[in-house]
Amino acid sequence: MSDTQQEPKAILVVEDDEIYRERLMRAFRERGMEVFGAEDGERALCVAAEESPDLVVADLKMPKRSGLEVLKELRKRDEDVRVVVLTGYGSIATAMEAVRLGATHYLTKPVDADEILAAFDREANEPYAGTEPPKQAPSLARAEWEHINRVLSDCGGNISQAARVLGLHRRSLQRKLAKYPPRR
Repeated sequence: MSDTQQEPKAILVVEDDEIYRERLMRAFRERGMEVFGAEDGERALCVAAEESPDLVVADLKMPKRSGLEVLKELRKRDEDVRVVVLTGYGSIATAMEAVRLGATHYLTKPVDADEILAAFDREANEPYAGTEPPKQAPSLARAEWEHINRVLSDCGGNISQAARVLGLHRRSLQRKLAKYPPRR
């Protein structure tokens, strides 16, 4: 059995999706952990200051402060805190940034409590998210596809608004979105 599962630890779940946050919190409680929750980055920093969790699971995109900002602030306060960053829109750039800022690992949703605990249990010298880090930069086509999808997500899925932000014609953006993501 892993160290995380043998000894009850305090874990903070920082997730703006209430249903997902509650589900993860319940799963960690069932595993004997002391669990705290926060709906945004600002609240997460307040809870962390009061409760001093050993482990933190932080969503990347949240209101008020991003998961990377929370990670950076938590690591400033306590170098021993272990943080796993979660995201629905994984990219190589954000994964590398999270690891550079001190994240234990970076996982792409959907993930369950067991996968998160396994990420905390991995040795520090293991590659992030259980995969080899990229040996080279992503292709230009891949970087473009990831950027387009991030902008579309930021625009709430509104293709017309995303096209304006990207400086593309709406139909051109639709054609790009219809293509499969390029290989890494």
